[in-house]
Amino acid sequence: MNLRVPSIRHDDCDELAALCKAGGDPLRLNVLRALANDSFGVLELAQIFATGQSGMSHHLKVLAQADLVATRREGNAIFYRRALPHTELLGGKLHAALLEEVDNLTLPSDVQARISQVHGQRAAASQDFFSRVAEKFRAQQDLIAGLAQYRESVLAMLDKLSFSEGATAIEVGPGDGSFLPELARRFSQVTALDNSPAMLELARQVCEREQLANVSLQLADALNGVSLEADCVVLNMVLHHFAAPADALKHMAGLLQPGGSLLVTELCSHNQSWAREACGDLWLGFEQDDLARWATAAGLVPGESLYVGLRNGFQIQVRHFQRPAGDTHHR
Repeated sequence: MNLRVPSIRHDDCDELAALCKAGGDPLRLNVLRALANDSFGVLELAQIFATGQSGMSHHLKVLAQADLVATRREGNAIFYRRALPHTELLGGKLHAALLEEVDNLTLPSDVQARISQVHGQRAAASQDFFSRVAEKFRAQQDLIAGLAQYRESVLAMLDKLSFSEGATAIEVGPGDGSFLPELARRFSQVTALDNSPAMLELARQVCEREQLANVSLQLADALNGVSLEADCVVLNMVLHHFAAPADALKHMAGLLQPGGSLLVTELCSHNQSWAREACGDLWLGFEQDDLARWATAAGLVPGESLYVGLRNGFQIQVRHFQRPAGDTHHR
């Protein structure tokens, strides 16, 4: 009697086994939790989890082999982020379920504290840059994308949104203040928030020269203790200076009135690493899908997008995200 031995597709089994193996370690599960809305380099993750670099590299390799993490090169550094599950593929449903369970975990308090520490180190590096280059800010910006290269695109989107007569606006990180006159003409009251005294002084000079009576300047960190709300929040080339961009978008959403609009001008993802040193960029642009995903997670609805190609190989994305009119829950 011939018994038919069922054929086993070892490659399929291997994929599922790799996924199960990757999820079978508490440290790896916590790494996935930490990467929920952020990306970190191997040294940062080693610091966060108080473990050696070689040990962390091993864990990341196991996660990468199971397609649970993806990598992105930022200049000379490699950053790890969570890979999104593809539920139509083998193991995709298991991948999605694993991440769903992981997101219900609470990271140990010491790990959370060290994540804050890493964010603090990133923010300090960015702030130190702006305190050093304030006087040559515009020249630095123009190396990549000065306001002149995207001003008309942002204004076209602003004017299309047709704000009411008494509408208010906030510009986070106004740089040298060049965009404030445009906002002052379109809104009844404009607030400029910056955590760099040197940059805020440049913006003050613009307000004085242009006699902008409806603009108020505040030395403040937009991510901490700002209780303002406005109909429109503008971020021009600012998000790539934030230590945790996804968290930053969540805070920006909290500055919006119900029905309000967030306008984000940003570089698309690029690989020109000199921008870190020359312009103090923490991130080399962003993928369009990431901005939409982070905005949606912050409770915003993605709207229109414009893309501007620049001669120096960079591309700018101008994005509109809206807080739903019925969203009266104050974040």
